[in-house]
Amino acid sequence: MTNIKAIGTEAATTPLHSLNIERRDVLAHDVEIDILYCGICHSDLHAAKNDWKGTKYPIVPGHEIVGRVTKVGAHVSKFKVGDLAAIGCIVDSCRECDYCKEGEEQFCENGNTIVFGSPDKHLGGHTFGGFSETIVADENYVLHVPEKLDLPSAAPILCAGITVYSPLKHWKTGPGKKVGIIGIGGLGHMAIKIAKAMGAHVVVFTTSNAKAEDAKRLGADEVVLSTDPVQMKQQSKLDMILDTVSTKHDVNVYLRLLKVDGSLVLVGLPAEQLPVAAFNLVGGRKSFSGSNIGGIAETQEVLDFCAEHNITAEIELINVEQVNEAFERLEKGDVKYRFVIDMASLKK
Repeated sequence: MTNIKAIGTEAATTPLHSLNIERRDVLAHDVEIDILYCGICHSDLHAAKNDWKGTKYPIVPGHEIVGRVTKVGAHVSKFKVGDLAAIGCIVDSCRECDYCKEGEEQFCENGNTIVFGSPDKHLGGHTFGGFSETIVADENYVLHVPEKLDLPSAAPILCAGITVYSPLKHWKTGPGKKVGIIGIGGLGHMAIKIAKAMGAHVVVFTTSNAKAEDAKRLGADEVVLSTDPVQMKQQSKLDMILDTVSTKHDVNVYLRLLKVDGSLVLVGLPAEQLPVAAFNLVGGRKSFSGSNIGGIAETQEVLDFCAEHNITAEIELINVEQVNEAFERLEKGDVKYRFVIDMASLKK
């Protein structure tokens, strides 16, 4: 085992602070990564504050990890020392169930291992995330980072990017499709870029007039102020709407905008229940669906897709001393559009 520095907390009411944690020694199929950058996701905030009532403390958040390989195990074939590498939400799974065999480890029937807060099969206790100096993972759950991507702004692709890419792909976004995106935050701004690169007509719904111009800069074809009933009434017959909002909101107003057989797909994770009126579904054979990140192969796919289309996140780069301020600002929605931590400041 190796003792390393990390940033985390032992309680929902305690700010993030310096911790020492253990990483396992590199096993035969393992890769050790020196973490260069780690994005901050709304899920990190929810988990640290125990909003979903399942957090295991102490917690070290972070699941948008980009770094460089420093060690490889004796049987590693996919990476070598010096390679750029990345880790997202999943660092292991059962590898035997139907979903794992299909490359959809996010739905592992026997329980996948999330980068933080999952039972640690090797050291006992639970796993720790990317707000740390280094991480060790099986090579089969580590991603290659295309050289042309800017590393800090590529980090959010590991969660925000795959979280929107997977449903856009699954619901066959492309030329001739009209796709709505609710919210222009960490997820939403990536969804705009990716849906546009896929060839869709992109309609963005926002409560903020101030974000309208930015949505167009990001690639939106139309921007609708969702608090304006007139603008909302003018919209209809969307093939799909991707809902990226992580706070309580009325999904029924968006279900009404779908065409027959259209889907409203939730990728934001509000802590509260979202009521759905039955007639908004049955009147048009509509679906209210959900999507959860993506498998390892699909995460590599989105990294390659973003490199091909020159897509990265819009970020604010911070050092570790600014993490608590970043959490406070994230809770208020005060970020355009993703915080990323420069982990070099942890290693001083």
